Amino acid sequence: MVILMISYKPFLKLLIDKEIRKKDVVKNAGISWSTFSKVNRGEYISLAIIDKLCAFLECQPGDLIEYVPDKEK
Repeated sequence: MVILMISYKPFLKLLIDKEIRKKDVVKNAGISWSTFSKVNRGEYISLAIIDKLCAFLECQPGDLIEYVPDKEK
């Protein structure tokens, strides 16, 4: 399993701040539930998905993701 050092916490916080429900993101951003589940699990999603989320939320990629340094290095 590949361990990513990218966190989607800013995206999830943005949804809370904007009071947007997960089902509205899936429906209106054109992503699947399985893709949204990947976000919840911190798994890889493509830049095409990031693009769709940015378009829906009218934000920049940096508003959705953050880099988390590897503590083992």
